Amino acid sequence: MSTSIQPEDPGAEQPFISHLVELRDRLIRMLIAIGVVVLVLFPFANDLYSYVAAPLMAQLPEGSTMIATQVASPFLTPFKLALVAAIFLSMPYLLYQLWAFVAPGLYQHEKRFAIPLLVSSILLFYMGMAFAYYLVFPLIFGFMAGTTPDGVAMMTDISAYLDFVLTLFFAFGLSFQIPIATILLVMVGVVTPDDLASKRPYVIVGAFVIGMLLTPPDVFSQTLLAVPMCLLFELGIVLSRLMLRQRQTLDDDTDPPPDAAVSGRSTSAASASGASSAQTGMPAAEVGRNLAPDFDASDRWRPLTDEEMETELDLLDAQDAQESRVKTPDAREAAVDAVEEKIRRANRLRELHSDFAARQVLYEVLEEGNADQRRVARNILQQLDET
Repeated sequence: MSTSIQPEDPGAEQPFISHLVELRDRLIRMLIAIGVVVLVLFPFANDLYSYVAAPLMAQLPEGSTMIATQVASPFLTPFKLALVAAIFLSMPYLLYQLWAFVAPGLYQHEKRFAIPLLVSSILLFYMGMAFAYYLVFPLIFGFMAGTTPDGVAMMTDISAYLDFVLTLFFAFGLSFQIPIATILLVMVGVVTPDDLASKRPYVIVGAFVIGMLLTPPDVFSQTLLAVPMCLLFELGIVLSRLMLRQRQTLDDDTDPPPDAAVSGRSTSAASASGASSAQTGMPAAEVGRNLAPDFDASDRWRPLTDEEMETELDLLDAQDAQESRVKTPDAREAAVDAVEEKIRRANRLRELHSDFAARQVLYEVLEEGNADQRRVARNILQQLDET
C-alpha cells in the first residue's frame, strides 16, 4: 500500500510570520525616515560641513585652509556628513520603532523601567557629542596647531578631518552611556554599588585603555575621554545608590501593618498568661510561652519579587492557553467568525485607502486565524505592497 505525501500546510510556515512582517515594516519606516532627513539636509551639506569644521578653522594660521586630496571628496565628504547627521538626528524615531516592536513582549514593570533609561540614553548621547564639539575640539585643535613645527603648513584633508571628528563624536557619545550601564548592572543585581566602588582603580585604568582605542592616537584626546568616563562612572554609582534606596523605601511602604487577629491573639494570650500565673504561681513569661500559639514571622504578607511575579504570570498564560485548547465548538466557530469579520474590515479599509489601518488588522488575522484565513491575509498584504 503506497502512502501519498501530503503537501505542507502553507499556514504552518512560520509561527512568528506576523512578527517578521511587522519587523520588515518598521525597518522600512526607519529607512524612509533617514532618507527624508537626508533629503532635507543635503542642500545644506556644505554649510553643515563648514559648521563641523569651524573648531579647526578657528585654530589654523591666518591664510591656511583645508584641502581635498581626492577628486570626488568635495562632493562625497559633505554628503557623507549629511547621511551621518541624518542618522543621529533620526535616532529618537529609530529607537521608538525598535521600542514599539519589542514593547508588546515586555511586562508592565519592565516597560516602566526601560522607558526612562531609553530617553536618558538618547539625551546622554547627544550631550556627549555636544561636549566633544564645544569643549574637546577647541582644545585638541588648538594644541595641534600650536605644536606644528616651523616650516610646516597645517592643511588638513577634508575627508580625514570628517573621519576624525566622527570617531570622536561616537566615542564621547558612547562614553556618556556609562551611568546607564552602571544603573542597569546594579538594578539587575549583577553587582552592587559597593562592588563597583571597590573596583574603582581598575575602572580608571580601563577608561584610559578605552580612550586609547576609541580616540585618535594622541595622549591629549585619550585623556579628554578618560577623565569624563571616570566622572560618569562615579555619577552612575551615586544614582544607583539613590535608586536602590528609593526601591527599598517603596518596598517598606508596601508592607501592610500587622494583622489585627494576630494582635488580638497576642492580647488574649497575655491575659490568659496573667490569669494562669495568678492561679499557678508560675511566672507570667513562662505561662505566656506555654499558651502562645506557634507563629512564624514568614507567614506575613510580603510583596512578590520580580522572579516570582514572572512565574505567576507564566502560570496564568499557561492556564489561558490550556483553556483555549479546550474551547467548545461554538466558541471555535465564534473565533473563526471574528477573524472573518476582521478580513472584511481590512477590505473595507482598503477601499477607503486606509492602508496602514488595514495592515494592522491583517497582522491580527495572521496571529489569530487558521491556515486559510492567514493565506487570505498574506495575499491582501502582498496586494498592498504592490500598490
